[in-house]
Order: sequence, then structure tokens, then C-alpha cells
Amino acid sequence: MTERDIPEEYLEGYAPTLADACATGRRLRREELDALRSRGERAAEAGLGLRASVRAHLSAAQELWRELPPAAAGHLLPAVAWAVDAFAEGHERAQRLAIRQEEAFRREFVDDLLHGRSDLGRLAERAERFGLLLAQAHAVAVAQGREPYDDGCAETRHVEASLVARFGHRRILLTTKDGRLICVAPADEADVLTFFAKQAYAATDGGQVAVGRPHSGPGGVVHSYEEALNALDLAARMDLDQPVLHAADLLVYPVLTRDRQAMADLVVSILGPLREARGGARPLIDTLAAYFDTGCVAAEAARRLNLSVRAVTYRLDRVRRLTGSDPGDPVHRYTLQTAVIGARLLGWPDREL
Repeated sequence: MTERDIPEEYLEGYAPTLADACATGRRLRREELDALRSRGERAAEAGLGLRASVRAHLSAAQELWRELPPAAAGHLLPAVAWAVDAFAEGHERAQRLAIRQEEAFRREFVDDLLHGRSDLGRLAERAERFGLLLAQAHAVAVAQGREPYDDGCAETRHVEASLVARFGHRRILLTTKDGRLICVAPADEADVLTFFAKQAYAATDGGQVAVGRPHSGPGGVVHSYEEALNALDLAARMDLDQPVLHAADLLVYPVLTRDRQAMADLVVSILGPLREARGGARPLIDTLAAYFDTGCVAAEAARRLNLSVRAVTYRLDRVRRLTGSDPGDPVHRYTLQTAVIGARLLGWPDREL
């Protein structure tokens, strides 16, 4: 935009004000400065850029300079400085207000999008402003680290810059919620979430990322977001240390706990006798978990637990004698492993069932 593109209304009274001030060398009056600030605000609200507006004011002052007598022309530069400063102050004030309003609108939209609290039709209309077409399928990835993150922190800006550099503005929403980084992308843009997971893992210094399954419709984002949150919660309870978790790979766990009472009965029935061991049930359950997680290889389980192989085999033998189920027997193994998974999901034995 050039100075010729600035409507005359935003320069109205500017030249006469300068000429009157230069005639006596006086400072601009308060009402004159207030008028300039007001025009600056209106220019910002109309979408006129500050640089183009300043150029227009300087161009008008240059034209006035040619007409001023030499004595008055010497006062022009200070008067222009006061005038432009007041106009820029009003322009920047309006921009800051617009940014705050936009941030508030965006935060309200994100909250409604991730919790489904708004009318779905209205939500879909608002989503288009951010490049999301909620009629299509979307998936959500959630990253968490050691520290909470917000929209303005360095980690968020770094991840956002990386996404924009790689994909442009391709119907992607990057935001934060409850201290976590969140990326919403169309289901047919799986490479976006893969790239986000890589960048978020690096930015959060080895945090963990969970990816929900794709779901269609305005409520699909909420569904995928909740799946990703549940995956992170599950990882904490099950000591899953993979950097990237996919909800689709963890569906067996919700199935196992769908009947919570039945699972609690299985845990207490199968593993309850372990409470009679010296030191309680916890060391034996941790040993069983490591043993099963390593494909029933005692040496690898011992390495994970920082124990000797002899100590691990001794504990496994204690499990066999107390429960009557042999971890090395394929017939007993499934029942024991299911009970161990249930214990970890339900927080037993630290929590009574």
C-alpha cells in the first residue's frame, strides 16, 4: 500500500495543524494529539498498515514544507515527530486490542472444540475461520513434557514455525490446553501429526506424544482428543515409555477395564496371595510386569529391574508357590499377565479394590 492508497479522511486536518504549529513553533495541543491518536485507531481498525500510514503523513509534511516560509519550516520536523508519534500510538493501541480480542476468541474456540460445549453447527462455522472443515475426519495429537506449555512459550513457537515451514497453513490447528501442546489435522494428512510428534518430542526435551484415532464430524475432534489424553494417562499407569503412543494400538486396555468389577475380582483372586510375601505384593508384581514385557526372558527382566537373574527367578518361583500359577507355563501365563495388567490399570496393591 502506498501513501496514495491512504484515504484522505485519515489525513484530515493534519496539514493545517502542522502549519499552525510551525507558524509559532509551539507544541501540538492535547486535543490535536488526541485527534491524531483517534485517527490512528480508526486506520488500524480499517486494516491500514502503520508503515503506509506513516509514509502518507511524511509525504503530506513534505508537500507542506515546500509552501512554508523559511522561519516556519524550521519548526516542521518536531511537529511531524509529535504528530506521527500520536498517530502511531493510536494505531498500536487498536492493534493490541484487536490481538487481545482475537486471542480471546481463539481460546474460547479451542475450549469449545476440545470439550464439545458449543452448538456443533455454530462450532463448524467458527472452525472455518481457523482453516478447519469439521465435516471431514480429523485426528488430534497431544504432547506433554516436564513443564507446562502455553501459546506464547518458546517451545510452542518453535513447533509452530516448523509446521508452517514444512506444510504451510494446510488446515492445521496448533494450540495448547492444560499445559500440553495440541495439534489438530485432517485425517488424510497423517504426515502432519507424525512431523508434529517428532518436533514436539524434541521441543519438550523428551516428552511423550499421544495420537488419537481419526473421527468424522464436529464431534470427531473431541473424540480423538479424549483418546489421546487417555493414552497419556494409560502410559503413566502402565509405565509405557514409548515417545509416541497411538490410541489405536492401546485399544485392548479399555476393553480389559470395561467391566471394572470383573477385573478387580480377577486381580484380587489371582494376585491377592502375593500380599503374604515378605515386602508385600509390589516387588513381585513389578517382577512379573518386567518378565512379561520382555517376552518372558528372565535375563532381560533382571536387567530392567537392576537385579540378578537369580533374584528374578527366585521371585518368579515365589509367585508360583503363593498363587499356584506358574509364569513360565503357557496355560497360566495369560491369566497371570491379564491380572498384572489389571493391577497396573487399577493401581493395585497401592489402592484397595
